[in-house]
Amino acid sequence: MEHLELFFKSVFIDNMVFATFLGMCSYLAVSKKVSTAIGLGAAVTFVLGITVPLNWLLDQFVLQDGALAWLHPSLVEFDLSFLSFILFIATIATMVQLVEIIVEKFSPSLYNSLGIFLPLIAVNCAILGGSLFMQSREIASIQLATTYGIGSGVGFFLAILAIAAIREKIRYSSIPGPLRGLGITFIITGLMAIGFMSFGGMLTGGDETVPIKTDVAAEEINESKENGFAEDDENIAFELNNKLN
Repeated sequence: MEHLELFFKSVFIDNMVFATFLGMCSYLAVSKKVSTAIGLGAAVTFVLGITVPLNWLLDQFVLQDGALAWLHPSLVEFDLSFLSFILFIATIATMVQLVEIIVEKFSPSLYNSLGIFLPLIAVNCAILGGSLFMQSREIASIQLATTYGIGSGVGFFLAILAIAAIREKIRYSSIPGPLRGLGITFIITGLMAIGFMSFGGMLTGGDETVPIKTDVAAEEINESKENGFAEDDENIAFELNNKLN
């Protein structure tokens, strides 16, 4: 159930394109034909499905504070988290090179149609974003990391496939001159993003409410107010809002 929920969330709710607007360059440039969109979407799904679990292993056993303790107890104080970007991008570039070789070998027509955007997957913010989101959300296991990577790739695949199909249809439609091209594409993308936002409520209906003892809670609140903790919390929140704004 945990894997299914994570997959559903990464495909629909936390969609790379519609929720965080990552990978927009390739999303807009390679979505003029459905066949090209399918090829790029499959390549992105493959790369995310491989690099996210690989980067999870790097994060757990190399990058985190004290992660090198498995090598020697004297290395427990080392923190290599500052190397996250370098190692993540190195892993992604290696996998993208592998994908490029495979596509060029077995589908030269797709390789030519994708053009420069296939090697640019290595610096696609959606690919790196998948690994960084995996790290920031502290995914617990490599199995869940694999599920998240594949789900994120499938989400990108659905997004670019949908916009490519729509763009092929509206090519022969009567669209006002100023909105032709990227104008109408941005509008459709925004509407699709709003539609995908509706999936956010589908996983909140089954949450079990935890009963709270009101008397105990009231006593704790009163004690915190007497000790000045509630007032301190309000001051901290006020200062943070001032700094953010």
